[in-house]
Amino acid sequence: MALDLQKVAVLLGGRSAERDISLRTGRGVLEALARRGIPAIGVDPLTEPLDELHRQGVTAVFIALHGRFGEDGTVQGALEWMGLPYTGSGVMASAISMDKGLTKRIWSSMGIPTPPYELVDQRTNAQDLVSRLGLPLAIKPVREGSSIGFTKITAAADLSAAVRLALEHDEVVMAEAFVTGREFTIGLLGGGPAGPVQALPVVEIEAPGGQYDYQRKYFGDETRYHCPASLSPQRLAHFQARAVEAFEACGCEGWARVDLLWDGHATEPMLLEINTIPGLTDHSLVPMAARAAGMDYDELVLTILKTARLKVGAAQLG
Repeated sequence: MALDLQKVAVLLGGRSAERDISLRTGRGVLEALARRGIPAIGVDPLTEPLDELHRQGVTAVFIALHGRFGEDGTVQGALEWMGLPYTGSGVMASAISMDKGLTKRIWSSMGIPTPPYELVDQRTNAQDLVSRLGLPLAIKPVREGSSIGFTKITAAADLSAAVRLALEHDEVVMAEAFVTGREFTIGLLGGGPAGPVQALPVVEIEAPGGQYDYQRKYFGDETRYHCPASLSPQRLAHFQARAVEAFEACGCEGWARVDLLWDGHATEPMLLEINTIPGLTDHSLVPMAARAAGMDYDELVLTILKTARLKVGAAQLG
């Protein structure tokens, strides 16, 4: 069934910790669609009920919600129920990818390299944990993005405070062996009925002191980006192939971004996480990679929009 673009809704804002970034992404998408002559409205689920989509005669939805309630399968399920085609991954793939622990279990079972980790809480014995995973450790909420609630600890005594901070953002917390090295990210387009997955050029992130935190991701200008990354063609192709494997292992489609680290010596990179609705702001990495591939911002937005479809309900309605 052909996608009807008579009236597109861009879901933006929402109530996750990444609301501000989602508003910026959503505004960018709305401006791009306006330039392409596609009728579109912005809908903020924090202030407007989703019934507004039917009332406004919406025919397709571009999800620009980051984090909880937008990237975790929640809104995807609501849109399936409403029979509205939407961008990005479906309910299950979104839920899996939002859960860093579940993602890593799937990757590990398929031989996709990822740092060792454990789920932790305030009862976790810090010394025992360190004996198993070593130091330093990355302590993070399992279901948050944009480095929210993240702490790098270099001593067992710091575990309790780091877990407390992460618990402010999620009830499930993980400790991950902290991998050092060069940081890369790879945008992905396509998959599912949209055709083969396309890996965009690899971006290398060079943050001051290796601290690529929330402020530097979205607001600062100190971080340097290299796209395409300065690696051999063979290694770039290998990193892209691993990213595609990770994307497909989680059942993703439409678009996403995979983050990884490489120590400069090992054969394999270490894959950290996958983001199924990455940012589309002026500081975001997927638009940067798309430009390097010859695709401007408006074309990128339109490419993502054209993959919109029902996933769960497709068999019944198609």
